[in-house]
Amino acid sequence: MTKALRSFKLSIYSILRNKRISRKRALVEYPFAIMKRVFHFSHTLVTLSRRVRVKFMFSCFAYNLLALNIMDG
Repeated sequence: MTKALRSFKLSIYSILRNKRISRKRALVEYPFAIMKRVFHFSHTLVTLSRRVRVKFMFSCFAYNLLALNIMDG
């Protein structure tokens, strides 16, 4: 994303590009917020990247189960 400065305004192309990037990022903000709040995934106590990847995979699986539970009512 491109940032504007006080003396340098953004062009229309940069504004539209920033909006496209924001729309793509907004899709994943909600699942990550749920993972952080409900599953306490704001930080990990494991240090190896393989273990962090496994922990993240389980957190995503748990989020999907939660979303299925919400959709079923």
